[in-house]
Amino acid sequence: MKKRIVCLTLALLMSATQVVSVSASREDELREEQAITSQQLDATYSRMDELAYAKSQLENEISELDSNLVSVMVSIDTLKGDIDNKEVDIIKTKQDLAKAQKARDKQYESMKLRIQALYEQGGDAAWFQMMLNSEDLSELLTRAENTQQMYEQDRKNLDKYVNTINEVNNLKTQYESDKAELEEMKASYEQQSYDLQCQIDQKKSESADYENEIAYAQQQATEYANLLAEQTAEIQRLEAERIAAEEEARRQAEEEAARQAAEEEAAAKAAEQEQDSESEEEENVEYDEDGNEIENTDDADDESEADDGVEYDENGDPVDNAGASDDVEYDEYGNVIDSDNTVSPDDYESEQSSDSDSSSSSGSGSGSSVVDFATQFVGNPYVWGGTSLTGGADCSGFTQSVYANFGVSLPRTSYEQQNAGTEVSYADAQPGDLICYGGHVAIYMGNGRIVHASNSVDGIKISDNAAYRTIVSVRRLV
Repeated sequence: MKKRIVCLTLALLMSATQVVSVSASREDELREEQAITSQQLDATYSRMDELAYAKSQLENEISELDSNLVSVMVSIDTLKGDIDNKEVDIIKTKQDLAKAQKARDKQYESMKLRIQALYEQGGDAAWFQMMLNSEDLSELLTRAENTQQMYEQDRKNLDKYVNTINEVNNLKTQYESDKAELEEMKASYEQQSYDLQCQIDQKKSESADYENEIAYAQQQATEYANLLAEQTAEIQRLEAERIAAEEEARRQAEEEAARQAAEEEAAAKAAEQEQDSESEEEENVEYDEDGNEIENTDDADDESEADDGVEYDENGDPVDNAGASDDVEYDEYGNVIDSDNTVSPDDYESEQSSDSDSSSSSGSGSGSSVVDFATQFVGNPYVWGGTSLTGGADCSGFTQSVYANFGVSLPRTSYEQQNAGTEVSYADAQPGDLICYGGHVAIYMGNGRIVHASNSVDGIKISDNAAYRTIVSVRRLV
């Protein structure tokens, strides 16, 4: 009989397995799709980090170019002032040159008149006439001295004006040369200014392209994160349905097995009782002297009932009245509930609360050790694919290396770590738990804070808002 019950149970379980096989197949497909989505999300976040770093470098270059452009513009303004000053000097020099030329012409005309008069009065013989006309030697010497002084004065004035004209001409030439040089420098600076502005415009355009790419990548990441959340919710729903179906099938199998066992036991008892009844009837038959059977069934039945004290129902089955006065309860599977040995709900809740407090205290202490160990590496660099807590690590490499210090072995990638340990709700998260996002993982510190290898710009850091992104799962490892 036991073999028949076992076979029936197995048959029902196999039937239940076929019922949930379709759901399990869809669940496996969703897990594969989830893995692909997570990889795409990881790649998108990596691309966003690369774009953000490139944009940051480009903005530094733009800032440097802006600084250079400001310097060039200041130089251009300075040159404009110098050129204006040179223009004033050139105008003044031209005026001085005009005055010198006018004075030179006037002196030249005066000298021509004196020379003309000198020659008109005798030319080479003028000196001889001047001597003859002199009354005495003193007058002659005086006249000669005066003539010599006049000559020397004219000569000095002529030399002075010639030097002035030459100096003014030289200044004019120098000023014009300086102005030409300044104009050339101004043109050069203006060209540099134009080139710098073109470079700035080009780099700003590239920066805008990076901004657009980052925005598009962010949109993709949001879509992947939403899809990942939908896939996770669908997997959880299918898993819950599968577990419920398996439990229901198991319950039905147990009920059917219990019913079948009860029927077979009742049939066996009925057959046994029937055999006993037939045997008793044969023993109680009396015969007369001729060998004929004497019918005395009523008395025999009454006597039989009186002898064995067994009562039977309308189908001839014995009724078991033993313990009928006892207060016995049964569960849905036909098992006796011993009310004298049950645990009251208050005792159970108290015991559960005590166990929960003990577990929470133990887990929190151990998790706090993980947090204390992890936070000492804050400020170290983020390195894609790295696992070094001092030389550089990515998000999953950081958590893997931290937990390795406590003897906990974690998978390498953030997606694989989503299935490590035991899942708990975020509301029940404790220090040391893993907070898993789409393509990212962090260590929970408590009070809504996390420590994680964030990105190539911030490195390993502490964030105050653990829910800054969609939380896919919370895993308890210690």
